[in-house]
Amino acid sequence: MDVDFLAFGISALSFWSFFLFGSLPILRGRDYDCLNWVSFRMNFKVERDVAYGAAMAICIPIGSCKLFCRAVDLKLQGCKRAQWDASIAFKSCLQDAFSRSYGLSKFSRVRRSKTSSPTINEKWRTPTTVTSACLSDGSTKYFDFIVIGSGVAGLRYALEVAKHGSVAVITKAEPHESNTNYAQGGVSAVLCPSDSVESHVQDTIVAGAHLCDEETVRVVCTEGPDRIKELIAMGASFDHGEDGNLHLAREGGHSHRRIVHAADMTGREIERALLEAVVRDPNIFVFEHHFAIDLLTSEDGSDIVCVGVDTLNAETLEVTRFISKVTLLASGGAGHMYPSTTNPLVATGDGIAMSHRAQAVISNMEFVQFHPTALADEGLPVRPDKPRENAFLITEAVRGDGGILYNLGMERFMPLYDERAELAPRDVVARSIDDQLKKRNEKYVLLDISHKPRENILSHFPNIAAECLKHGLDITCQPIPVVPAAHYICGGVRAGLQGETNVRGLYVAGEVACTGLHGANRLASNSLLEALVFARRAVEPSVDHMKSSSFDSRILNKWARPFVPVSLGNDFMSRIISMTNDIRKQLQLIMWKYVGIVRSTTRLETAEQKISKLEATWEEYLFHQGWEPTMVALEVCEMRNLFCCAKLVVSSAITRQESRGLHYTIDFPHLEESKRLPTIIFPCSPIKSTWSSRQLHWQPV
Repeated sequence: MDVDFLAFGISALSFWSFFLFGSLPILRGRDYDCLNWVSFRMNFKVERDVAYGAAMAICIPIGSCKLFCRAVDLKLQGCKRAQWDASIAFKSCLQDAFSRSYGLSKFSRVRRSKTSSPTINEKWRTPTTVTSACLSDGSTKYFDFIVIGSGVAGLRYALEVAKHGSVAVITKAEPHESNTNYAQGGVSAVLCPSDSVESHVQDTIVAGAHLCDEETVRVVCTEGPDRIKELIAMGASFDHGEDGNLHLAREGGHSHRRIVHAADMTGREIERALLEAVVRDPNIFVFEHHFAIDLLTSEDGSDIVCVGVDTLNAETLEVTRFISKVTLLASGGAGHMYPSTTNPLVATGDGIAMSHRAQAVISNMEFVQFHPTALADEGLPVRPDKPRENAFLITEAVRGDGGILYNLGMERFMPLYDERAELAPRDVVARSIDDQLKKRNEKYVLLDISHKPRENILSHFPNIAAECLKHGLDITCQPIPVVPAAHYICGGVRAGLQGETNVRGLYVAGEVACTGLHGANRLASNSLLEALVFARRAVEPSVDHMKSSSFDSRILNKWARPFVPVSLGNDFMSRIISMTNDIRKQLQLIMWKYVGIVRSTTRLETAEQKISKLEATWEEYLFHQGWEPTMVALEVCEMRNLFCCAKLVVSSAITRQESRGLHYTIDFPHLEESKRLPTIIFPCSPIKSTWSSRQLHWQPV
């Protein structure tokens, strides 16, 4: 290893640890020789809003995925409260632009849903060009708050902060196209007298393999019921029983019935209610088909500050720069790292990758959840005409309602693996199915709910029944073919109890965040709950930050502007996109083969090498064809993000030398109490990183 580069990594780790946590011992001289194995104890007492406890830290230069350091038993007391330097001048032209953002003229256009979901006749308000003496081309827009993502976390937050200023909701596709819209099961919350917060806390911690942050778990489980009541007050309609009370379902890992649901389309119903509220709010502006390219950051002393985002309009191919004092990242997960995923096409890890490039701290990326029961098209009587863009999910609630898993020999197998049988947590069920498939050389297993009354099945799971019936399968009398698929990432951008990150002005909520709630494995139906709770908790600090902060307009000229290479012609872009699509498929296959449900050190190291080589091949092709560092295209930007996230997953998985929750490795098959620590990825210098892992505007202008 290059000693100079290694020394730089040490320096960067020291800087970031000081920046985040106060102070750090400096390793000197011969310590470099054994740096990969060094462990040291650090104790800090720093002003924080949340205590994270111990952590296993690794320092990865942005994009290189080389392990620099593993600091065991690091006491992390939390992030400093964000404070903007009042001495920074806020230029009058930008003050005007911010104030005008309240009164921007609007025009309306009707958007109809392109999915089978109920039609939402929203009229999306899109602001016209911001006019300012400082702006001439209209390619820069100013808002008090920016929200990246239009799922439950982003919309719920937008509705609250809109009471205090103008809000831009930036969404990659149609507003309803998010992981929220595909969430079938429901939202978990303690709403039954026989249930308790303590029971929900314990279920969450057990499912998370005791890696959860207990304070976070208690906050979420305690505040959850109020968040559900707020949704109902906003017009969300959930199923009720014959007694008139909410019908509460039970899912794997839960000891009580506590899942609030709307048949098997809960996410769709929540999204509908939130979108309708957004339409009615005059302070919220929705920008459809705007892909977030990179966060805009600057340095303020030792702090990194987020002041906006560059976006690509996928329809017009225009690049628009959004400037704001506060940005909430709620962009979802990274399921499309894998060839089969329940996530929509928009889930390419954009938020996690952007944050890593912006030098945010990332955590627990090794914990990728594979949902055990996605519909296996190979087992359907009538197969779909073409491969699905995303796997069709068979909700956890089917097993919670009495569904039984069989192999193709009609042998029930879950009791062989866990005493909780089909009600075991997802990681256990997914590994059990994976083991059956490998032992029996079969492509799928069967999930049977047909022993339940027909009317119950059709009322509880109408969407699943309709989808299966389209392909010749009647779930009221036939078992459902299922197979595991990538579903949810428990890691992400490390956040405190108010969604704050180490980057000032940047808040996170939803799947993109790592709050400590899920630990090593997410408990079923806790994801929507977490999104609701943290979206609400991020409001107060965001408003405080917006009101107290200043902004230096001079930094606007320091960032290179991304651009679409339209002048190079269609043939040029066709070659680039064709190559990129092929590279994407290769990356997905590497991740599935080497970084799947069951892992090994050899397979992980092979994945690391193959991904590095694949990325180098792709970048070499791009630049040989005439691509420039600040050029953008949707497919290329997504590929950058998929590479970035894949490397973070692999590096984190190699570091964790035990099996815990979703991370199972045959080389370390047991839990190790001494390793019950979250993985922390500290960013380092982008100097020797790949192009995919640098901010585009990092290039000198």
